[in-house]
Amino acid sequence: MSDFNKYIGLDVHKATIAVSIADGEGGDVRFFGEIENNPIAIAKLIKQLSKADEKLSLCYEAGGCGYVIFRQLRELNQDCIVVAPSLIPRKAGDRVKTDRRDSLNLARLHRAGELTPVWVPDELHEALRDLTRGREDIKNMEKRSKQVLLAFLLRHGRTFTEKSTWTKAHFSWLETVKFTHPAQQIMFQEYVDIIKMHKTKLESMDKQILTYAHASTSWPVIEALMSLRGINLLAATTIVAEIGDLRRFATAPQMMSFLGLVPSEKSSGGSIKKGNITKTGNSHVRRLLVEASWTYRHNARKTAHIQRKAKHTTDEVQEISWSAQKRLCQRYRELGDRGKLKVQVCTAIARELTGYIWAIGQVMYPRLPLIN
Repeated sequence: MSDFNKYIGLDVHKATIAVSIADGEGGDVRFFGEIENNPIAIAKLIKQLSKADEKLSLCYEAGGCGYVIFRQLRELNQDCIVVAPSLIPRKAGDRVKTDRRDSLNLARLHRAGELTPVWVPDELHEALRDLTRGREDIKNMEKRSKQVLLAFLLRHGRTFTEKSTWTKAHFSWLETVKFTHPAQQIMFQEYVDIIKMHKTKLESMDKQILTYAHASTSWPVIEALMSLRGINLLAATTIVAEIGDLRRFATAPQMMSFLGLVPSEKSSGGSIKKGNITKTGNSHVRRLLVEASWTYRHNARKTAHIQRKAKHTTDEVQEISWSAQKRLCQRYRELGDRGKLKVQVCTAIARELTGYIWAIGQVMYPRLPLIN
C-alpha cells in the first residue's frame, strides 16, 4: 500500500513552477497548474493540496534554483526529494518538451519510485561548498588572464626565455617589459594587474577556507584526508564539501561510480566492451583526485611534509595513508611499464585513491554525528 496520498511533480524555473499530481495507488495523473516561484505561493500550494490530512510527497529536479524549495518544504513538514536530472528515465522517441509534460512525467515517475534523489547539504555545508567552488572559479579566471597576457606578449615578440613561467623570476622579467606605444604599455600593465589581483584574492580565499574548515564539524575528517599523499587542505575540504558524509556509500566502488571514475561498458551477448571512464557525477572532486594522483609517480616514503600533515591523525588513519602510498606508487610504475599513457595511469590511480578516501571516511565518520 502506498505511503502517500498524492505524489507532486514540480518543474521549477526562476519565476514559475509547473505542478502536476499523481494520485496514490495507480490513480490519475493530472496537471494542477502553474504558480509563482516564491515562498508565499509554495506555502499556499501545500495548504491547498494537503486538505483532509492527505500525505504528500513532492519532487523536483536539481538545478540552478538550488535547495531553497526543498528546505521550505521540509520546514512545512512535507516529504520532498531533489532528483538527479541525468538519471530521469526518458522515452527515446519523445521529442516534445514542455513545462507541463515535464511536471507530469516527474509526478508519474515519483509515484513509481523510478527517480534517483541527490544528496542535499545543510546550509553550513553548502556554504563551505560555495566557498571552495568560488575559489575554483577565481583560479580559472586567473588561468584565463595568464593565457591572455602570454598571447599578448607573444604577439609583440616578447618571450620569457627561462624554463618556468609565473615564478618570481618571471614576474621580475615582466617588470622590465616595455612597449613603444603608450596604449600598448597601458594594456600590458592592466593585464599584469589583473593577474596580481587574482593572486591576492586566491591567497585571501585560502585563509577563509582554512578558517571555515576548522570551524566545520567535519574538520576531523578533513584533517584525516590530508594525511594522504597529494591531498592538501583545499583538496580535503573540497572532497568533504562536495561529497558530504562518506557513509552514504555502502562500498568504495559506489563512491568511484559517483565520481565518474569507473569505465563505461557496452556489452551484448558474449561481447564485452569497456570504454573510457563515465565522467558522471561530481566533476570537482574527480579533477582534484586526478591531479593528486600525479604525486604517486615518486617512490613511497614518509616525507617531512606528509608527516606534518598527518601528525594530528590517529594511528589507524596513518596506516591507511601509508598503505595507499605503497600500493599506488607501485601501481603507477606497473601501469607505466605496461605502456599506458600517463593520463590513463593517473585516472586509474585516482580511482584507487577514491577507495582509500572511502576507507578513511568509514574510520572517521562513526565518531561524528550523521550528516543528513
